[in-house]
Amino acid sequence: MALHASVLELIGRTPMVKAQRLDTGPCELYLKLENANPGGSIKDRIGLSMIEAAEKRGDIRPGATLVEGTAGNTGLGLALVAQQKGYKLILVVPDKMSREKIFNLKAMGAEVVLTRSDVGKGHPEYYQDLAARIAAETPGAYFINQFGNPDNPAAHEHGTGPEILEQMAEVGGLDAIVFGCGSSGTMTGLSRCFAGKAPHVELVLADPVGSILAQYINEGVLSDKSGSWLVEGIGEDFLPSISDFSRVRKAYAIPDAESFHTARELLAKEGILGGSSTGTLLAAALRYCREQTAPKKVVVLVPDTGNKYLSKMYNDYWMLDNGFLERPRHGDLRDLILRPYSQHDTVVVGPGDLLTTAYQRMKLYDVSQLPVMDGDRLVGIVDESDVLLHVYGDEARFRDPVSTAMVSKLEKLDVKSPIEALLPVFDRGQVAIVTDGERFLGLITRIDLLNYLRRRVQ
Repeated sequence: MALHASVLELIGRTPMVKAQRLDTGPCELYLKLENANPGGSIKDRIGLSMIEAAEKRGDIRPGATLVEGTAGNTGLGLALVAQQKGYKLILVVPDKMSREKIFNLKAMGAEVVLTRSDVGKGHPEYYQDLAARIAAETPGAYFINQFGNPDNPAAHEHGTGPEILEQMAEVGGLDAIVFGCGSSGTMTGLSRCFAGKAPHVELVLADPVGSILAQYINEGVLSDKSGSWLVEGIGEDFLPSISDFSRVRKAYAIPDAESFHTARELLAKEGILGGSSTGTLLAAALRYCREQTAPKKVVVLVPDTGNKYLSKMYNDYWMLDNGFLERPRHGDLRDLILRPYSQHDTVVVGPGDLLTTAYQRMKLYDVSQLPVMDGDRLVGIVDESDVLLHVYGDEARFRDPVSTAMVSKLEKLDVKSPIEALLPVFDRGQVAIVTDGERFLGLITRIDLLNYLRRRVQ
């Protein structure tokens, strides 16, 4: 096994795996595992390409500050390269980015500037415009500008594309490839590579619903009105200047729900942990494969790893909050309980447990209150204020039992109560305790009610 002088030597040469358990119709589907790059995504390739090309031109000097606007993975690729080469990196990212990506970026030393995700190009807080302004106002800074940087598609024209052709030659070649488009570097680079070396390969775009690109490919209409989507890293509300769509003939618009469920299916059936854009690409690839009447060999990119989305699309509670998973509907307050006690979803504590245990569970599960259960009997509730007032002035009281700080005089709501009955409870600064007779069903918080109302609007 080869030894490497730097983690940067591990970028590229990613594996190709044939899907075995997905319904691919008459086709063979092959997964190009770009999540195997050291930074976890295909964007490691362009991070290395754009920085090293700038170094060769003399655009970047030792110790320079690099600036970029990114929806996530390009930032991680740049952070990996900048860290190894000793550059300071400032990244402007939209506020829909997953927490894992932000934590990852900061851990690698990047400075992260959060901005709005609900504004379009031309707005001063749009992530690309803000990044360009920060670069202009920072002495000696170099603006990477992935959306207009020719070193972006070059990484795929001379790296990713030839790799795919070499790997697929072992099974007789390929007929189609499915990819997404954010900065358009992947699409443009692969298109140029295949135009010269495999012009018969069909290029298929996977696009999130809300992006303007699928309509542009399928209908030739360039809309100036985009929607919003939760999938990260792909889809656009404009055509990047480096984009070349001339060889793309087919595009699929994939809704968020289908993307998330397809990514989860990939993990469940093939053991591959892909990110949200992986779900979009795979959903489009499966649609394409199932539409074919003759066998074809199809490649789909797995552009990033799913370990950056564990708090989102792989979190059942996040999926429920956003309406992507459904529970049986009862037509009463049970429909608002996110974590039903009967399903063992409610985080609870016992009256004899220590207050430090209650505190740790609140922190671990990101909740502000815990039902206190003696067996299946609700005997109290303890929240952050109860713990704080009990231990303030004597931290040793963290070792007291929960029963010494809990509220045992409880106001409960019957499950058949109208939703309006929640408002006085919340107005008193309390959480709603829902019961069916003497049986405890769960808690309803303000955010649970807000999520319920939002789902009804959707």
